[in-house]
Amino acid sequence: MKTSIKKGLGFGITSGVITTLGLIIGLYSSANSKITIIGGIIIIAVADSLSDAFGIHISEEYSSKNKEKDIWRSTFSTLFFKFIFAITFIIPFLFFKLSFAIILDVILGFVLISIFSYYSAKKHRTSAKKAVLEHLAIFIIVIILTYFIGLFIGKIFI
Repeated sequence: MKTSIKKGLGFGITSGVITTLGLIIGLYSSANSKITIIGGIIIIAVADSLSDAFGIHISEEYSSKNKEKDIWRSTFSTLFFKFIFAITFIIPFLFFKLSFAIILDVILGFVLISIFSYYSAKKHRTSAKKAVLEHLAIFIIVIILTYFIGLFIGKIFI
């Protein structure tokens, strides 16, 4: 796999999982509405994927000596992977009750981050245990923070 595509995959999976789960947990704890969460997932899958792809594009243009073809490859792979990983979180909401869908999405995010962290650490010959634990700690912090932010928003504005 080309380096430019690996950049898109790495960024897409981590950002797609963390951002989408943060949104889901925040919306759940504030609004507790399935339709609001589904709408949020669709919006973030589109808007944040485009935004992140554009950010990668600009970053690659100004900070690397990559060929234009590689820059565009990174841009489109980021867009593709971010969208796919973000939109995947909608599936449990289509088939299960809200609280169970939340649990499934947290488990899915946990598994995706763990697998990617493990693979990345092995590829770079670093401690897989350290990488997985470090990345899961960030994952858990995001879930906890967005849950409490959602509760605060729900109490203040709803």
